[in-house]
Amino acid sequence: MAEQRLQKVLAAAGIDSRRKCEELILDGAVRVNGKVVDTLPAFVDAENDVITVNGRRIRAARKVYFLLNKPKGVICTNSDPQGRTRAVDLVRTDERVFCVGRLDADTTGLIIITNDSELTNKLTHPRYELAKTYVVRADGQISGDAAEKLKKGVWLAEGKTRGAAVKILRRNHKESLIEVTLRQGLNRQVRRMLLTVGLRVRSLKRTQIGNLTSKGLGVGKFRKLTEAEVRSLRRDVRD
Repeated sequence: MAEQRLQKVLAAAGIDSRRKCEELILDGAVRVNGKVVDTLPAFVDAENDVITVNGRRIRAARKVYFLLNKPKGVICTNSDPQGRTRAVDLVRTDERVFCVGRLDADTTGLIIITNDSELTNKLTHPRYELAKTYVVRADGQISGDAAEKLKKGVWLAEGKTRGAAVKILRRNHKESLIEVTLRQGLNRQVRRMLLTVGLRVRSLKRTQIGNLTSKGLGVGKFRKLTEAEVRSLRRDVRD
């Protein structure tokens, strides 16, 4: 196994936050193969090195991968001063996990939850352009011209968005139901893109990430990803 930063291994094992783990190292509380390690950076092989904290051996975290259908009002951070329900609270696991990217509190749908930071970094990196599909319910009737603008890209504060795949599922003079597939992940991108063509989003649901879909997964429910699904994600972000 490739060597990793010691504080990262400690945090992944559930010892504490990465910052707190750095403090433990600098305080001399950590030993690797019987020797005190109290300087940074320090690198270890989590599978083969014997690592102890205050005399207790840690175990290397096993990699876990889940797909959650996030409900409205649930947040995708690992800490929240307001005490709101977190996406990670809905997944039953003994490992210290985190969300791959984010959905805002008002957005429902699919989010991957894991403790594999290497895969997470690739899945969230703009260069890999992993496709994500959303179903949008918006006030007003979307026009053909508006749909074409979204497909070609619209101007936001960060610049012009990449083209999106847009499919009109249903529309009338009161509302529109639209499927939008993006290959980039700007903050609240779908909502902001729709506003540029005069449509305010009433509800937003992510229904697909790469080849992963919400089929059979109820709101608030989660499941483990299969080995084949994890391999597929790795192929999607292969260098």
